[in-house]
Amino acid sequence: MSNRLQGKRIIITGAVSNIGKEAAKSFVDEGAKVVIGDINEEAGQQTAREIGAHFIKVDVTQEESVSDFVDSAVEELGGLDVLVQNAGLQRLGKVTDFAASDWDAIFAVNSRAHFFGAKYAVPHLRKSGRGSIINTSSLAGKRGGPGTTAYSSSKGAVIAFSTALALELALDNIRVNAVCPGWVDTAFNEPAISFMGGRASQEEFVKRVVPLQRQGQSSEIAPLFVYLASDESSYLTAQAITIDGGIYN
Repeated sequence: MSNRLQGKRIIITGAVSNIGKEAAKSFVDEGAKVVIGDINEEAGQQTAREIGAHFIKVDVTQEESVSDFVDSAVEELGGLDVLVQNAGLQRLGKVTDFAASDWDAIFAVNSRAHFFGAKYAVPHLRKSGRGSIINTSSLAGKRGGPGTTAYSSSKGAVIAFSTALALELALDNIRVNAVCPGWVDTAFNEPAISFMGGRASQEEFVKRVVPLQRQGQSSEIAPLFVYLASDESSYLTAQAITIDGGIYN
């Protein structure tokens, strides 16, 4: 690695598996000091040991938990340069069958949590005189599909939130961008695979709609997080960057 993030102090939520874990590992490999947060304490501690980060438990759906998490993480890091909000929840179903409680749960994790994180991290980012906020959205936030009304709506909200926040914080030299992955081969997509009728049906769909004719890997998404966390992206803000093998064009 090239130490592209040497000296950077990074908080990342939802980093115990899938894209988040790969991004956190890449941050550490590039020289950053990293605190990961997740509600799963056992998996969080294990991931922290594996990649060389520090773990603090957090429930991103609870404002007080997020506030305490950010304060503890900043104390551990000695400041804050980058906030990565990656915690996510996926549930699918036809709109006529969808429970209001599931809709609320998806928005609590996928959308409202981003507000909590930004609310408590921004004062620390201001103190550092610079900052980058990276919010994980999805291709579904730009282009939904059958069964994804709740998930797509929650991820679309992340894009709108990120754009507005970027303009709000521009004079503070704090950049805000959203990452919008398409089909990535992780366990996170199991609800979608099940809704589509199983792995074979999903893979056939991917070959039909993805120009590169395959799913992405977490290792192919993580470099975008590194770029957005680094000073290389110092002129990039208010963007929702799609990384999907060519679907969205």
